Formats: sequence, C-alpha cells, structure tokens
Amino acid sequence: MKFRAALAQIDCKVGDLQDNLQHHLIAIEKAKQQGAKLVVFPELSLTGYTLRDLAWDLAIDPFEDKRLDPLREASKEISIVVGFVESASNHGIYNSALFLEDGIIRHVHRKIYPPTYGMFEEGRYFSRGDQVAAFDSKLGRFGILICEDLWHISLPYLLAYDGAEVILSLTASPSRMSPGGQEMANAQVNHEHHKTYARLLSSYVLFCNRVGYEDGVNFWGGSCIVTPGGTMAGSARFFKEDMIMADLDSLEIQRARRFSRHFLDEDLAITHRALARIRATNGLKTTDEASS
Repeated sequence: MKFRAALAQIDCKVGDLQDNLQHHLIAIEKAKQQGAKLVVFPELSLTGYTLRDLAWDLAIDPFEDKRLDPLREASKEISIVVGFVESASNHGIYNSALFLEDGIIRHVHRKIYPPTYGMFEEGRYFSRGDQVAAFDSKLGRFGILICEDLWHISLPYLLAYDGAEVILSLTASPSRMSPGGQEMANAQVNHEHHKTYARLLSSYVLFCNRVGYEDGVNFWGGSCIVTPGGTMAGSARFFKEDMIMADLDSLEIQRARRFSRHFLDEDLAITHRALARIRATNGLKTTDEASS
C-alpha cells in the first residue's frame, strides 16, 4: 500500500443531492490534480445532515440510482468515499457510507450507532447497521466508520484485526467551545481520540469532518490524517472548506508494529473467551437476540 489520500472537508446543502453532487465532482477533480488516489468526504455529504423527514425522500439504492453515475465514472480514476442516505431492501433507511472504485461499489457501511441523545435524533429516522468489516481495494485494505461509530472502541479494534490498515471516519460533528477558553473542545478531544486509536492499533486513521451551518448548528471541520505512530500528518482548518492530503505507506505500519509489538502480540482468543463469559454472566444479549 502506497498512495496519496485526500480529505475533502466540505459544506453541504440540506436536501439538495444534485447540488451536493456537483460540489463533490469539483472537489474530486481538485484531488486528482494534486495526485490523490483516494478522496474521502464527510458523513451524509450528498444530502446534508439535519434531514429529519427528508431522509425518506433522499434515500437511494446506490446500486440502482443513476444519479450516482458521475461518481461511478469519476471513480475510474480515483477511489471515492461519500456519505448518503441508503434505502435498503428491507425498506429500512440507513446513514451509510459508500466506497466507489473503478466504476463499481466496493463497500457500503451502515452506521451502527446513530446517536439519539442531547441534540442528536438520528435514531428517530435511521435504522442501525449491524455489521462491521474490513474490505479490499486496489489501494489496500480499509475499514469505514461513521461519526459515533468511532466512539465505540470495539469497532476500530475489530476493523484493525480484520486487516484494515486504514480506518476512514466520515463525520458531521457540531461545535462546542471549552468553558472559559478559546480552544475547540471537540477538536481537542477528537484529535487525541484519533491519535490514541492510530497508536494502539498501529494503523492510519483518516477523520473527515464537515463544515457549515444547518438549522442553527455549526460544524467545525478540523479534519485530520493520523499516522500509525499517532502523529498528525495533516489537519484542516476550522469552520472553512478545506482539502488536506498525505502519503500513506504500509512501511509506516510495518515500522509501528515492529517497533512496538502490542498490536502483533494481541491474543484475540482471550478477548473472545472473556466476551463470552461476560455475556453469559451478565445475561447480555446481542441486538439480534434482543429483537427475537
């Protein structure tokens, strides 16, 4: 694996798929001109975030909807990751991410943990995804998570041990200021979070957050690329559209994992036995079991 990745930190128009699509194509062309082989967009980048009942109207089947043809065509020259509302065969609606490459869909990830607390109300409109898996691309092996997913430690852990060398996080994170300070509380917490995951999993973490205003909510940006050693390879501006790039190389992962062997020495059998014991002891059920 050796290629240049771009994060397209963009603003989106709520409910306007066509306008957002054109915005994507402009950013994709810019990434291509700068030598990128992968470009990643934020959560729900094709639709905007604060959708509420509009989610019904904007939900699409990505394998059938012809409006995605320009992205399919563009993906013949550069791999593309976008956020969208998915209409599934079970008629559920999902907050999903799409990986396009060589004119085809390589992978779809459905957000597993749509938040419904505080200012968030995703659970009222979106169903929960129930799978997390790494997948192969011509560029390497990847994993995708969406915003709140990355706050559940099991998901990046599972992706890394499923072989993902790069974890992509598509995000729409609203702004919060630190009490009595000027530093962005979200940026400080999230960036430390990403560096910790990258270091512990000896993997790249690419965090693409959006900017702009929706329904009185401001999104802060600050997208970043973190190396397997836990250092920032690039970070984007706050509150403004931006594009950042970095060169990703498997040799960096090799160095990180051989220099500090915690990732290589992890015993998954211990984890598996402990989880089985905890479930049995505490009577915990999986989502499938709870709904049956």
